[in-house]
Amino acid sequence: MAADAAIFVSKRLQRVAFAFLCLMSAQVILASCEPEPSAMAARVTLGGQ
Repeated sequence: MAADAAIFVSKRLQRVAFAFLCLMSAQVILASCEPEPSAMAARVTLGGQ
């Protein structure tokens, strides 16, 4: 009975650990990509200060 419970818990933890690793790798991949420059990011000074 205890062995069955341990196997059930370990199977559930494998799914959680796999999902966590997938999210971590996705964040690393997205963080390594350089964002495209946008036209709104340019700073324009008006008035010649």
